[in-house]
Amino acid sequence: MAEKKTFYITTPIYYPSGKLTIGNAYTTVAADAMARYKRNEGFDTFFLTGTDEHGLKIEQKAEAQGIKPQEFVDNMALSYKKLWKLLDISYDKFIRTTDQEHVLAVQKIFERLLKQGDIYLGEYQGWYSVEDEEYFTESQLAEVYKDDSGKVIGGKAPSGHEVKLIKEPSYFFRMSKYADRLLEYYKENPQFILPNSREKEMINNFIKPGLEDLSVTRTTVDWGIPVPSDPKHVVYVWIDALSNYISALGYSSEDDSLFKKYWPADVHLVGKEIVRFHTIYWPIMLMALDLPLPKQIFGHGWVLMKDGKMSKSKGNAVYPEMIVNRYGLDALRYYLMRAIPFGSDGIFTPEDFVERVNFDLANDLGNLLNRTISMINQYQDGLVDPVSTTEDEYGKQLKELANHTINLYHEQMDALHFSKALDTIWGLISRANKYIDETTPWVLNKEGKVDELKCVMSNLAESLRLIALLIRPIMTQSPVHIFEQLGLSLDDANATSLCWGAYGWQNYVTKNPKPIFPRLNNEEEIKYIKQEMAKAKPKKSTRSEQKQTNSEITIDDFAKVQLQVAEILAVAQVKGSNKLLAFTLDLGEKEPRQILSGIAAFYPEPQELVGKKVLAVTNLKPRKMLGQVSQGMLLSSEKNGVVKLIIVSNEHENGALLG
Repeated sequence: MAEKKTFYITTPIYYPSGKLTIGNAYTTVAADAMARYKRNEGFDTFFLTGTDEHGLKIEQKAEAQGIKPQEFVDNMALSYKKLWKLLDISYDKFIRTTDQEHVLAVQKIFERLLKQGDIYLGEYQGWYSVEDEEYFTESQLAEVYKDDSGKVIGGKAPSGHEVKLIKEPSYFFRMSKYADRLLEYYKENPQFILPNSREKEMINNFIKPGLEDLSVTRTTVDWGIPVPSDPKHVVYVWIDALSNYISALGYSSEDDSLFKKYWPADVHLVGKEIVRFHTIYWPIMLMALDLPLPKQIFGHGWVLMKDGKMSKSKGNAVYPEMIVNRYGLDALRYYLMRAIPFGSDGIFTPEDFVERVNFDLANDLGNLLNRTISMINQYQDGLVDPVSTTEDEYGKQLKELANHTINLYHEQMDALHFSKALDTIWGLISRANKYIDETTPWVLNKEGKVDELKCVMSNLAESLRLIALLIRPIMTQSPVHIFEQLGLSLDDANATSLCWGAYGWQNYVTKNPKPIFPRLNNEEEIKYIKQEMAKAKPKKSTRSEQKQTNSEITIDDFAKVQLQVAEILAVAQVKGSNKLLAFTLDLGEKEPRQILSGIAAFYPEPQELVGKKVLAVTNLKPRKMLGQVSQGMLLSSEKNGVVKLIIVSNEHENGALLG
């Protein structure tokens, strides 16, 4: 007997710093759908997912909770596994970068690359975002802050997160050594990066301008894998994280049988934000290790909201648990795979979600099943006869469309076009519903046309059998319910043959058909989803609440703050902002000083403040906002959400120090 063909698919390993949204679930559901499809097709499939558990952000999250980093990631990994169980994710292995086998593999990989000269010791200086776990050059920053002399003192990453300057010894990977070889590989393997637009982006934005060597260790971070030959360094992010795809298979271990069996991966599924690391850094690492490259890397788009990226802070985050608990698992899995064209961004709205559940699932699929079962019970006492070999014109059309659907479905699933595959299946569902209206079974029954009626009922039952099998990789529960109502078993090899007429019907459907997708009340459910989204937004504490939660400070801490009296010479609204006011202040210095303050809402007539004396913190680092520099902070009070500047009497001289 010939060995089964293998298929190895991976998701990115998720960074366990917070709760996962439907955007994270999207990648994993897609990978799960593909893994299930390949298993159904007879492939020996291995599906990998997991967590990327090292880094500064994890240290900080753990410290904030008063626990050790290991305990923090243990808790987070457990919560992710719980979510994947809820979403019926059929992974074969869940890897964690704190697993001992992974740690040992990474250390062996690092030492090998160091020994052969692909890694060397140098010094790194760059702008680092803790939230993004990423370094940026000055030109890559979305915004920069400068001091009076024009020196860059900070800024924001493209994500909007603050960055800080880091300078430390670091080991570097000679990426530049492999740039030409990588470009040649792209040319020889046009399906390596999909969609093709991602490849062009990598070449034009990162490789052609000159591929810089990559910093791969840190000495300022403790929570990571130590470099065996230089333990004050820990392996930083990408050698650690990317190696999971081979360490999970036992690469460089005593038992590497899985690696020999499944590598190279058939497809890495990743979000578009990490395509660069998977299509540049990872292939170069594998080239340096003399290992085959993965066959394909697919960079999919994002699940967006109307106001942009999904974010807890925006109050637009949607969590999978809420959707599944209210509407069922298949409603979520169907929506994610149908509404988001794979490879492109898609927009989630409560209105679209509820509409798709009602029209696609309740009206189209659910109604087809309910009508068919009811008619078979009413007209044939629940018995389904074998599919006839002779058909009328309507029957021939339905059979031809079913066969065409099956062929097209295979093409689309193999290409990871899940949305198109579901479009194709729903075309068959629509045709089966139309077939009922064309053949009018109630008229055939009334006229006593028994043979024609049997043929129609068998064709409808056969259509539903095939539809259940086609949706099975994506919707894992509905096929079970459909088969149960048809009187079939998914354990029956004949019943699960994806071919028209392959099953010799002669069995009874259920006597008590139940809707598998009850129709939703549009207004009520849209309101519910919006309320749940709003709950996800963290409550913004008032200034007084923030003050109450602050820990005590020493007199030395207080002495670091320089407070001075300032007279307001002028005040104006900052262009492009409805919150910021720009204050020109006399602090007894040679030149007036500018401070920006986000209190415009509380001073609709800001000119009334001119001539008033206020208190300012004057030894803060200057900060640039909307193209203007703020050189300090004005003191204000807050009560019941109302903010007022602290005004002092004119007897205090400009520039006078408080203390």
